[in-house]
Amino acid sequence: MPKNFLTTADWTREQLEDLIASAQRFKSGEDASKPLAGKSIALVFFNPSLRTRASMQVGIYELGGNAVVLEPGGTSWTLEHRAGTVMDGDKTEHVAEFVGVLGRYCAAIGVRTFAALKNWEEERRDPVLSAFAEYADVPIINLESAMHHPCQALADMMTIREKFGEGKKRVLLTWAWHPKPLPMAVPNSFALAAAQMGHDLTIAHPPGYELDDELVREINTHAFDAGSTVRVTDDVNEAFKGAEVVYAKSWGSRRFYGTPEDDIEARAEFRQDWIVDEAKMARTTDDSIFMHCLPVRRNVIVTDRVIDSSSSVVIDEAENRLHAQKAVLKLIAECGLRNAE
Repeated sequence: MPKNFLTTADWTREQLEDLIASAQRFKSGEDASKPLAGKSIALVFFNPSLRTRASMQVGIYELGGNAVVLEPGGTSWTLEHRAGTVMDGDKTEHVAEFVGVLGRYCAAIGVRTFAALKNWEEERRDPVLSAFAEYADVPIINLESAMHHPCQALADMMTIREKFGEGKKRVLLTWAWHPKPLPMAVPNSFALAAAQMGHDLTIAHPPGYELDDELVREINTHAFDAGSTVRVTDDVNEAFKGAEVVYAKSWGSRRFYGTPEDDIEARAEFRQDWIVDEAKMARTTDDSIFMHCLPVRRNVIVTDRVIDSSSSVVIDEAENRLHAQKAVLKLIAECGLRNAE
């Protein structure tokens, strides 16, 4: 088993299936175990959070553990992650000592660190998350990084399984207009996990909003191994035809990384067409579902009539974050990872 939970790509389909099954047992009440009794888990938030923070804190508590929440630059010291840097600027502590200390106190460390949307080639390597993983002796759980959000993706796959049962589904990941560029972590991880789980995947986005080339190759490899397909299109209306799962998310363009004003100007022409509305959902199957990771801008990403309809599973999806993360935490505890003495 991988030491860390950084991306679903590090885990086999069988391991992900086991995590989903464990999450379902937590949700049904079949599993009421307390594997974190006497243990603490550190949660490090560089960025704001509602679902991730609340679900992790609640999950740790329900598993019998204690959550230690830290916000670098707020409730803890500002952090430097680069190796070999001369720390004569505004950073107070290096990640090396930060995780070294936390590793003596806690059984695992969760980290949330968004993309800054400034330097694509640097951020696609997840430098902050990678530094945590490099220096930590205890497992690192990715609570969303520049490139990946595996906890969200695991909950997403659980939600699809919950609504449709086992088997291949026709899944659409669609870009949506948003007034500003956003990170790619959620669409990256959803597309990756959908391919790993063997779903037929369509990715729809306007020209210029392609996902990372290397990631797309990885997605295609997983799909080939699972006997499924991946299709990319810029025809938003055609993309909805026959979809069983519609997953909406906006993301920024690599062409405009570091120049958000150019991205805002370029995306303006897509505002009217790239929204999930009733007309597009009418092209899907009768039992299709609408998904979004939340928070969502109503009548920008999706219309009220869609998100408030019976096809919307966004609240179920958010609830499943709790159960999926409990499954990850339980697995960490079962591996005999130590807490501070």
